Parts: sequence; structure tokens; C-alpha cells
Amino acid sequence: MNGVDTDPGDALARLLGFEVLDRNPRRATLRGTVGPDHLNHHGTAHGGFVFTLADMAFSIAANDHGPPAVGLVAAIHHTRPAHEGQVLVAEAREIALGRTAATYEVTVTAEGRTVALFTGTVHRHPERPSGG
Repeated sequence: MNGVDTDPGDALARLLGFEVLDRNPRRATLRGTVGPDHLNHHGTAHGGFVFTLADMAFSIAANDHGPPAVGLVAAIHHTRPAHEGQVLVAEAREIALGRTAATYEVTVTAEGRTVALFTGTVHRHPERPSGG
């Protein structure tokens, strides 16, 4: 799928206004705009907002192919603050795939500069049919 999908398929993602820009097996790109309700006490994007954007890209990339996948572990490294009005883009890609586990990297950028680096590993349910 290419283009904008205004329904990323997750209630929290819809609440936060995330949009799917690209979704392919093993890859996904989402965007979200930092609004006034997404700011922390420093006046910059709350880490939870950035994490959730990255986590949603991770989830879509992991679940657009093969058996259903659920997150086992995720970590994020914030590299610079994002500010109100900035559009964040999260690009997820699969970096390792096994029979029951897969690992993904997600880069979150604002205006072409890295805001955060996220890694996550999923457990794949090979005995269950794919649910999308």
C-alpha cells in the first residue's frame, strides 16, 4: 500500500492522529504531528507520544506478513526533542526474521533529523493463521 491511510487500525493511533504513509511486508512508515496535547512539562513532545508512533510502525511492519506477532521487548533512545507543530515520521524495517521471533528497527525523524531510534522484537505465532 502506498499513500496515506488515515485509519492505522488501532484506536490509540487514531486518537493520536497517526497516519500510515506506507505499509509493506516487513516495513511501515507512519507520521504524526506533535500537537499541544502531546507536550511534556518541558514544552517538547512527550516521550510516550514518540514511543507510541514508533511502536505502531513496528507493529504494522511485524503483522503485515506471516503469522500474527506480539511485542516481546521494545526500547527507544531519544536523540533530540521534537516541538509542537513538527511532523514526526517513523520508518520501521525488519532486520531479523526467525520461525518464532523477528526484530525491527524504527527511526523517528522530524524535518529530516533523527528524533529517536527504536528497536523491538516480536513473538510470531506460527500455529495461528495470519490476522493482518
